[in-house]
Amino acid sequence: MSTLKDYAGLLRFHHYIKNLLIFIPLFFSLGFFNSRSLAISALGFVVFSILASIVYVLNDIQDREKDRLHPTKRLRPLASGKIPVRHARITLGVLAGALLVLVALLGVLENRPSTWAAVGLLAVYMALNIGYSYGLKNIPLVDISILASGYVIRVLFGALIIGSAISVWLYLVITLGAYYLGLGKRRNEITGTEKGSETRAVMRFYSHNFLDKNMYMCQALSVVFYALWSIDSATVQKLHTNAFVYTIPLFLIIVLKYSLNIETAADGDPMSIVLHDKMLLFLCAVYLVWAFCIIYFNRSVP
Repeated sequence: MSTLKDYAGLLRFHHYIKNLLIFIPLFFSLGFFNSRSLAISALGFVVFSILASIVYVLNDIQDREKDRLHPTKRLRPLASGKIPVRHARITLGVLAGALLVLVALLGVLENRPSTWAAVGLLAVYMALNIGYSYGLKNIPLVDISILASGYVIRVLFGALIIGSAISVWLYLVITLGAYYLGLGKRRNEITGTEKGSETRAVMRFYSHNFLDKNMYMCQALSVVFYALWSIDSATVQKLHTNAFVYTIPLFLIIVLKYSLNIETAADGDPMSIVLHDKMLLFLCAVYLVWAFCIIYFNRSVP
């Protein structure tokens, strides 16, 4: 009999942490204490969480036979038979209905061009992930690009729903960071392939050497772009401080700690790596508190 835990696994509740990226534009636009913007961002978080769950359920329905051959994915609710496919399809219908209602509410509350552009991004995200489930995941580089696009779309969506712009440097940090995460995930899946535990057809196109070199290229560029953002005159003018330059070492340490985990993680899944490392979570929390204090309490330029 299906349990609430099974449905939580089907909907991937633990992956909702990715949707916190929606709050990045709000955070850096000095709007965290603007109750309306905060409420709109929170609504956007719920909307994207439902959309992401729809994508996860669709993907699990499509891949359930292959997942049964995988040592860990075979434990997923659909692959293991804990949730019947018919019930998963009913769940999809309920989620789709809720998504339509909330998107309409978002349009009513923020009826402006940027909001409808954000809705367009939801459609793009959905189309990309349906394409991923139905074959694009088997095309090298396209599969990683779709994985990376999910992170970038979340940030752009968060900016559009509150009518804010995001720095070009931050956009580059997020884009290169997203590719770093995607390449790192595939890197560790290569290990699974070598051990006979991976079923992705695309893995035969990749090698450790290729993924390592490009993963760490993206890592280095994301740190460089973060440093450039922190010293950019537009950033200093907008935030009335250049104090973010002092967060560069901490940002680098966070990236290095994640890289250290990638070397030993079982499957390279970003959420598993972050949620299962208390030190990494602590470092991220320190960065967020420090950044919050810089943005909202330190308003003088030395």
